[in-house]
Amino acid sequence: MSGIAIVTDSNSGITQAEGKELGIYVIPMPFMIGEGLFYEDINLTQEEFYEKLVGGENISTSQPSPEEVMKLWEKLLETYDEIVHIPMSSGLSGSCQSALMLAEEYDGKVQVVDNQRISVTQRQSCLDALALAAKGLNAKEIKDTLENDKFNSSIYIMLDTLQYLKKGGRITPAAAAIGTLLKIKPVLQIQGEKLDAFSKARTVSQGKSIMINAIKNDVENRFGGMTPAPGSVKIMIAHTNNYEAALAFREELLLVFPGYDIYIAPLSLSVSCHIGPGCLAVACTKNL
Repeated sequence: MSGIAIVTDSNSGITQAEGKELGIYVIPMPFMIGEGLFYEDINLTQEEFYEKLVGGENISTSQPSPEEVMKLWEKLLETYDEIVHIPMSSGLSGSCQSALMLAEEYDGKVQVVDNQRISVTQRQSCLDALALAAKGLNAKEIKDTLENDKFNSSIYIMLDTLQYLKKGGRITPAAAAIGTLLKIKPVLQIQGEKLDAFSKARTVSQGKSIMINAIKNDVENRFGGMTPAPGSVKIMIAHTNNYEAALAFREELLLVFPGYDIYIAPLSLSVSCHIGPGCLAVACTKNL
């Protein structure tokens, strides 16, 4: 067994079953739904989440309690020498800052990575951490490597509706009404620590073209992925309860990126509750 344990949270999209298969420990993210407390992939499935979201229930995100995090760390340190903990982006949740504070009590044995990742890009960081540990890097070296690579990723997300941005207070009701009337499909971007507006589309087809061109630009000009080889970047698709559309989107991406192995996964529920179902996203990360 390796001397380093890799820990993440369910925002990575890594399920409990996949985590066991990969050898990655996954902390389930908590959600308040109505008056109840639910844990992703423990007593809350993707299907149940979207059923409650579409049904109009109030859903708010939370972060794992310090007790839960420390309990897992202490259990793992009975077996492992060190821990690399990879939470969701510090720009999107306070869980990263909380973990950094908790890690101060562990004399360097727990290294918390703040590399601004979420969903499929966070998952890729976990896979990279496993590979780096297998190459013999220690926990601090893995942390530094991942953080030095923090800006070498992009996510573009096309929304199906403005309803959930309005509900969360991220846009005004008037802006939402006008956008709905004009059938605007906003394209958002996660690059670095924030979820920001990127562009606007009037149709799904136009929105997908905007995302494909944005990723193509990143791959060619930021990550050098078209030359010398496709292996220099990874391309991924994420979606919110929209798997069939994600499959079709992959075929369109393969026309632009032939030979790429394009991974598909649900988008993090912590992001999904703010943007709603029916979204499509494309992401890329530069290979370490």
